[in-house]
Amino acid sequence: MALVRLHSTEEWIARFGESRKPVATAIGNFDGMHRGHQEILRRMIERARRADLMVAVLTLYPHPARVLRPAEAPSLLATLEQRLAAFDAIGIDAALVLEFTAELARVSPEDFARRALVGAMRARAVLVGRNFRFGHRQSGDLNLLEEFGRRWGFDVEVVPPVTEGGIVISSTAIRQAVREGRMEEARRMLGRPFALEGEIQPGMGLGRKVVVATLNLKTQQETLPKTGVYATETVARDQRYRSVTNVGVRPTFDGAQMTIESHLFDFDKHWTSGGMQVHFLARLRDEQKFSGPEALREQVMKDIEHAKEFFSRDRGTEF
Repeated sequence: MALVRLHSTEEWIARFGESRKPVATAIGNFDGMHRGHQEILRRMIERARRADLMVAVLTLYPHPARVLRPAEAPSLLATLEQRLAAFDAIGIDAALVLEFTAELARVSPEDFARRALVGAMRARAVLVGRNFRFGHRQSGDLNLLEEFGRRWGFDVEVVPPVTEGGIVISSTAIRQAVREGRMEEARRMLGRPFALEGEIQPGMGLGRKVVVATLNLKTQQETLPKTGVYATETVARDQRYRSVTNVGVRPTFDGAQMTIESHLFDFDKHWTSGGMQVHFLARLRDEQKFSGPEALREQVMKDIEHAKEFFSRDRGTEF
């Protein structure tokens, strides 16, 4: 069954009816769907199967900081659509996506739990991370959630954090790794390579004419890797290619706009539209300004060889 996406408690009740099945639910932002998130959702699915419950996620959009403290809001690793696709892929039945507004921010913890968890979702198990807070001014904590559980008949399971190399895996840690070009570290925390997803867009044609042919990615994702050249794997039109990708402003051509350009190995097509994913595996070098197209092309050929050497060594690139 495909994921059912709903946007209010009223929609939830209308969709599933008065005889609706109670749920096991996880609450969170789940940005990036890293290994810590995966552990919460894995346990939620297990709880649901044992008790014959619906499997559901409760999440907020946009990120609360975007409404309450815009200047401090984090750049997100994934779009809402990517998160929902990830929920669908692991077998979650439904997602309650509540729009986070100034009005919702004023709702007390008790009203939030009564309306969403109890009144609409009929929760029997609620799984959250160790730092979970909820309600007006984040005044609801784990102790209060457990008190509500005793009052209204749901269990609360606090899932401990997952660590990597002694560091707690978090969306914040992954954002920092991606921004600094530490793609192998990001992959270990995510459990898969960091990927940008979007649409192929026509470029200026400079690469094909004077350097090497590339596919240009336009993405809505907010967190981008550090500028530079990467060994990547690209998926386009349901085909997968090893590739080299430049993230940057093309300084050799006096560019000013950020571009994401991938040269695909063993690829001779000329696509200017369609979906595209770029999976970042390892950073090869900084972006540089060269004396001209010939010098740039010489370096790109070296980048391709370095990437091929990486692929010949690396066996962990499946995604």
